[in-house]
Amino acid sequence: MARLRRQGVGETIEVGGRVVEITHPDKAYFPGRPPITKRQLVAYYVAVAPTMLPYTRGRPVTLQRFPDGIGGAGFFQKEVSDWYPRWIHRATVPKEGGTVTHAVVDDAATLAYLAGQGCITPHVWLSRIDKPHHPDRLIFDLDPPKSFEQARTAARLLHDLLSQLGLASFVMTTGSRGLHVLVPLDRVADFRRVRAFTQEVAALLAEQHPDRLTTEARIAKRGHRLYLDTTRNAYAQTGVAPYAVRAKPGAPVATPLRWTELDDPALDSSSHSVRTVLERLAREGDAWSGIALRRQGIRVAAKRLARLAADVG
Repeated sequence: MARLRRQGVGETIEVGGRVVEITHPDKAYFPGRPPITKRQLVAYYVAVAPTMLPYTRGRPVTLQRFPDGIGGAGFFQKEVSDWYPRWIHRATVPKEGGTVTHAVVDDAATLAYLAGQGCITPHVWLSRIDKPHHPDRLIFDLDPPKSFEQARTAARLLHDLLSQLGLASFVMTTGSRGLHVLVPLDRVADFRRVRAFTQEVAALLAEQHPDRLTTEARIAKRGHRLYLDTTRNAYAQTGVAPYAVRAKPGAPVATPLRWTELDDPALDSSSHSVRTVLERLAREGDAWSGIALRRQGIRVAAKRLARLAADVG
């Protein structure tokens, strides 16, 4: 249970036995009538924490911060700030030419503290700190050049292909423009193999649907086709955390879906927001509940993929 107390120019909130100071809690983070304040963002992250934390726990996080709200300057932060409380977990990981120490979002108090520091959106690694070179998820990023319908179509085609390969997959609105399709992994394959596999999947799908999809990296050569983006599948790359708020008007939320929800013609990437997600969870639960039990390897899937590609060729 979180409890707010006023203190000078700010407030403190007690979360899970930790006391978190929130300065200027009435600062408008999202414009509107009424605006969404820092206090409301903190309250959202505290409330959604029981559902969100399984997707962030044990992972280095990159913070997308807007200290003055989304109308001000924003920036990405990897290195943990010196003044962050010692109880926030940290992970020091290798980078080119040295190391970097990330925060790790392991509890509700950390979510609350980071929101109070202007972190609108936490982006998490696809691997966990105990095995950083072996991802436990892979992601296809479907960002449509024109309409959300393109992302919807691409997600369905990708879902069908992954099912042919024997892989369970999950879909999520990004809260920005498109969809993420995620496959939970058993952490046997390293990033090099996983990325190669996602590239091979994308190449086959684009070959099957050349008028709709592409793997062309150059924007000028894509035309109206949706780019099947697999670049997140690499060491130290990130994906937006499920249930994270995006720095967009209305405070849309990256929201896990059931596949059948793609049939809703009213759905788009910003359908769910800070104002609606908690009610959705209370009514329907987490659409990805049980995803941790679906971890799978890609070895057999890669063999099936090779056979399908040979048939197409």
